[in-house]
Amino acid sequence: MLNYIEPVFRPPSEWKSLILQVTNGCSWNKCSFCDMYTAPQKRFRAQKLDKVADDIKAVASRGVSVSRIFLADGDAMSLPFSRLEEICLLIREHLPQVTRISSYCLPRNLKNKSPEQLLRLRELGLSLFYIGCESGDDEVLKRIEKGETYASSLEALNKIKAAGIKSSVMILNGLGGTALSDQHAINSARLMNAAQPEFLSTLVVTLPLGTQRMDKSYDGLFQLPDPMGLFSEMQTLLQHLELNKTIFRSDHASNYLVLKGILGKDKSSLLAQVESAINRPKETLLRQEWQRGL
Repeated sequence: MLNYIEPVFRPPSEWKSLILQVTNGCSWNKCSFCDMYTAPQKRFRAQKLDKVADDIKAVASRGVSVSRIFLADGDAMSLPFSRLEEICLLIREHLPQVTRISSYCLPRNLKNKSPEQLLRLRELGLSLFYIGCESGDDEVLKRIEKGETYASSLEALNKIKAAGIKSSVMILNGLGGTALSDQHAINSARLMNAAQPEFLSTLVVTLPLGTQRMDKSYDGLFQLPDPMGLFSEMQTLLQHLELNKTIFRSDHASNYLVLKGILGKDKSSLLAQVESAINRPKETLLRQEWQRGL
C-alpha cells in the first residue's frame, strides 16, 4: 500500500518493522565503499510531509499491527528537528501502539541537533540510532571519504547516549584493506571502548558494483583481505575491545564466520571461535561464498 522509491535498505534487525520512507537516498553519499544509493532515482531529497502523513494514515486505516518503525532512507536525521518532531507526533497520533522508532544516523547530522531536541525526540519514541562509523581510524576514514573522524564519531555517540537514545554501531571488517588492517581494527576498538555503545556489529566490506572507487581511494593499492586476513583482523579487534555490556553481532550475510555474544563477558569465547577459524578452518562452520551476500 506504500509507494517506495526502490531500492530501500534497512538494518537486518528491522525486518519486522514498518519502513517509513521519510527521505530518499543518503545526504552524504560520497563513501567510496558504498553503492547503496548510487542509482539515479536515489538522489537525496526529503519526502514531503503530506506524503509521510498519508503513508502513516494508510497503515493505520488498514488496522495493521505495528510496534516498530524504521525511518528510511540513508539518514533521516538529516531532516531538521521540527520535521522529525512532526513525524514522531503523527506516528503517536495515528499509530499509538508503536513502542520504538529507529533510524540510520550520520554523526555530522547531529551537530545541528541540541541535547534538548534529542531528548524531545526520545520522549516521542525515537530510541535507537544505527551509526555507520565504519572505522575508528582517521587514515581509513579519510581514504574512504567518510567525512568523519574518530573525534566526530565519538562526539556524536556521546551526544546520543546523553539523550538516553541507544546506539547500534557498525564497523566494516576489511575496510582498511590488507595494508591498514591492524590500525583499522585497533582504532575501531579504541573508539568503541570510549563510546560503550549498546550494540556493535561487524560486516565484511562487499563491493558488488566493482572496486573502482575503492581502488581510487587507495591509490590503486586496495586489496580486500582474504578470509584468513579477515579473521585475523577480527581477532585484533576483539583483543583490543574493552566493553562493559555491549551486545555484539557478526552475523550479517556478508560474514564468513558468525559470532554472537555480549562484550565483555563473552570475549574469551568469541576469541576462541575466531582462533578456531584461523587454526582449524576445516573444523569450523564457515559460510561458503555462495551463502554470502550483501
